[in-house]
Amino acid sequence: MISQEMNDSLTLVGPGTDAGSVLRYYWQPAALSDELMTARPVVPVRLLGEDLVLFRDEQGELGLIQRHCPHRGADMCFGRLEDNGLRCPFHGWHFDRSGQCVEQPGEPAGSKMHEQIKARSYPVVEKNGIIWAYMGPGEAPEFPMFDCFRAPDTHVFAFKGLWECNWLQALEVGIDPAHASFLHRFLEDEDPADSYGKQFRDKAANTEIPMTKLLRDYPRPDIQVEDTDYGLRLTALRHMDGGLTHVRVTNQIFPEAICIPMSREMTITQWHVPVDDKTCYWYSMFTSFDKPVDKVKMREQRLKEHRLPDYAPLKNKRNNYGYDPEEQGTQTYTGMGMDINVHDQWAVESMGGIQDRTDEHLGKTDVGIIRNRRKLRAAIASVKEGKIEELPMWNGVKPSEITGPVSNDSITEDKDWFASAKASDKVRRDACPWDANV
Repeated sequence: MISQEMNDSLTLVGPGTDAGSVLRYYWQPAALSDELMTARPVVPVRLLGEDLVLFRDEQGELGLIQRHCPHRGADMCFGRLEDNGLRCPFHGWHFDRSGQCVEQPGEPAGSKMHEQIKARSYPVVEKNGIIWAYMGPGEAPEFPMFDCFRAPDTHVFAFKGLWECNWLQALEVGIDPAHASFLHRFLEDEDPADSYGKQFRDKAANTEIPMTKLLRDYPRPDIQVEDTDYGLRLTALRHMDGGLTHVRVTNQIFPEAICIPMSREMTITQWHVPVDDKTCYWYSMFTSFDKPVDKVKMREQRLKEHRLPDYAPLKNKRNNYGYDPEEQGTQTYTGMGMDINVHDQWAVESMGGIQDRTDEHLGKTDVGIIRNRRKLRAAIASVKEGKIEELPMWNGVKPSEITGPVSNDSITEDKDWFASAKASDKVRRDACPWDANV
């Protein structure tokens, strides 16, 4: 249990809040590149409780400025996209991608008033299918050299989905290795040959054992958590019959992302991005170490479960997440279909918009959640004290020198668990068509 004051500190994200101030020191996914691939590349963005508008100008450059015009507050999402900026239809005030007002055509001739008017704006960059915004003070940090950023565009597929809950509980489901044996339990194993684009459907490591069976048969993992330059490394050990151990290495990338194995071919790097205090998007980058990603197939798979333009899941609390008691008795632990995103969505949304952590009881398998909350509390204290150099990835380690992270599953007799996992990871990196060496 924690106090309500501490819960607020860890969860609220608006300007001036504790956690929100920390999050603003890191690049945030703002939109998918796909969202701007229209005849009029202008989209609304609500990020960290702020209403913004993202656009691509005639030169192909990106701008992210406040959504409401600094003149009288009209909605700039309906602005005229012209002259390498946005022009408010209300009075014609024109803003460039830096937010600077460059013209006020209704003001007296010769007026210099526009020089004093600037919309709030944030720097944006585009990387492998996602447009990123930096909303913090000072110069934006470098991007780390994670696999999802190093890989060529052909080997990365990006998607997102809307969850109606606070960002922290969305993140915490991803640093909880124990839940996979229950929430994602399949009572019947699918053919792993049909696993492409699906999580927990591949074979376990280099065996013929379906991952679904291994998780079902060994539900009590021994979880080890270590600090890293980027956040936390979580190693879940499932001790099998015959002296073998299944080693699954996942990662928490501070402050709001995870990197987990999807299959022998792919990893998922996923950010849990606050829209506001009670809504978030997950942004996933699926990175292939083998063949180019079949983006058409992966997009079709996910669009069967989501609607556009808001990427909201079709199964949600308004239709009970598609719950089927007959399915729960014979096929899945939840009765909510085969898409594990729906399982996670139900788990985190059912806690409420913001989980009441004054009435929770953490167990031993929650070690990753406990360690991450301590790290977040330390970061909040550092920001309050002005010690930005103490933040993860700001603390003397050049982000451009942080690679990986190692994220895979392996089966071993060796007791040096991470060394075994790293050796297994090296095999696929050595065979990777792009430079994935770490």
